[in-house]
Amino acid sequence: MNHIAQIPKKAAVLAVAALLLFLPHSCRRELLDPVPINTLADATAFATPDRFLSNLNGIYAQLKSGQFYGGRFLVYNDVRGEEFLNETGNGVTALQTWNHTVFESSNEVNNLWNAAYQTINSCNIYIDRADKNRSVVGNDALVDQYIAEARFIRALCYHSLARMYCPPYADVVANPSRNQYGLPLRLRPEIGPENNDLARSPVTEVYRQILEDLNNAEPKLIATFGTGAANALLNTTRAHRNTAIALKARVYMGMQRYSDALTELNKIVPATPPFRAASGVPHELQANIRNVFSSPFTTTESIFSMPFTPNNLPGTQNGLGSYYNPGPRGIGDFSLNPQGIIGNTNAFPSNDARRQFVLVHTNNKPYLNKFPLGPEHLDYAPVLRYAEMLLHVAEAEARVNGVNARALAALNAVRSRSNPAPAYTAADFATVNDFINAVLTERRIEFLGEGHRAFDIQRLLQPFPAKGPVSAVPPTVSEYIWPIPSGERATNKAIIPNP
Repeated sequence: MNHIAQIPKKAAVLAVAALLLFLPHSCRRELLDPVPINTLADATAFATPDRFLSNLNGIYAQLKSGQFYGGRFLVYNDVRGEEFLNETGNGVTALQTWNHTVFESSNEVNNLWNAAYQTINSCNIYIDRADKNRSVVGNDALVDQYIAEARFIRALCYHSLARMYCPPYADVVANPSRNQYGLPLRLRPEIGPENNDLARSPVTEVYRQILEDLNNAEPKLIATFGTGAANALLNTTRAHRNTAIALKARVYMGMQRYSDALTELNKIVPATPPFRAASGVPHELQANIRNVFSSPFTTTESIFSMPFTPNNLPGTQNGLGSYYNPGPRGIGDFSLNPQGIIGNTNAFPSNDARRQFVLVHTNNKPYLNKFPLGPEHLDYAPVLRYAEMLLHVAEAEARVNGVNARALAALNAVRSRSNPAPAYTAADFATVNDFINAVLTERRIEFLGEGHRAFDIQRLLQPFPAKGPVSAVPPTVSEYIWPIPSGERATNKAIIPNP
């Protein structure tokens, strides 16, 4: 299982993996072998079938580093938008990200890059060595499943990096004369500095690789880990077939390839209500959104999440609750912006169930209370939810086929769960754009604090809105994306910075 201890970052920009080995078939967190996999001979690292799974669990541990999907990646993608105001002026906790003043030596820029590439390199080592040692397991289908999980994680890492450090895909396609620089595509194991120098591949090639990994992984991933509490945990915290499909749908939405997004979404979202995935894990909305953010965090709405326990926390000043909760449960670095979505009382009325996540503190400022388990931040970090898939269906259907019955039903399924206002009808929208704007507004409400806001802004080539003392950031300026880290530039002589 992937309830495992967090792996420390390496300082080097070259991401040399540090995989820890754990018990594979239980929720215990006993360490089998703390030696980094890249220092072990194949005969040791993959000596038994158990170690194949233990090493894979180590990759999940890296993915949920507090510097990455354990907290900060989601925070960065929310505070870049307009929904939050900085309260503490703490330079350690995303102040530069909120201000749009990061530079190549900023901690945010370097630490996120390092965490992602360390995880990518761990995937590369695993894919290579698991394939070479598959006879140890004696079950090719199981080894293929494990490798497919590693390829899913690698795709998620590259997509995450592309969102931060590369111009949006739609901008690159529409304006080929502008910045085309993507990421260094490291696809083989790196166990030393010999291959540090690697140029950036074009953005289109990076996305081609992301989709190749996901398409390769999908048929080889397990359909479901099964039923019962233990398997519900696995269905939430490890990749299965619907996890790859859901990420593909998100990737295609970001690429503005809406027909392709619908092809993926059709696999897990029925044509008509009730919306429940017909194959694999039976994903569906919870009747009450509170259930999604309450223990045990393993409902069928949660397609993929990062888990935490008292012995396995995201780290100091990393957890979502640390940023968003005021004391004593958090630090309260960011309050909710009254001029943001919480100020839109027409779309987000006082009797909307999602208002329970807005907490007015004793200082009379509103804070996000979606991740309340502090000061130990035990809330799972949500990565993919079925609600996201339904809102993708609504938007993609409208863009491809107009405001049809399925688009309306998908939007209403998410909205009506929490908002008691009458369901939308086609007559409520004068144009398709009006409907799409309603979907985007619903996304701002539904996914507040879950790391979606910057994705929506950038995939649609919109400016980052002004907030408090911070001016708007249009897509044409360098601050719209993050710079290539100084650490990578110091060790990779083939890389060039963003213009």
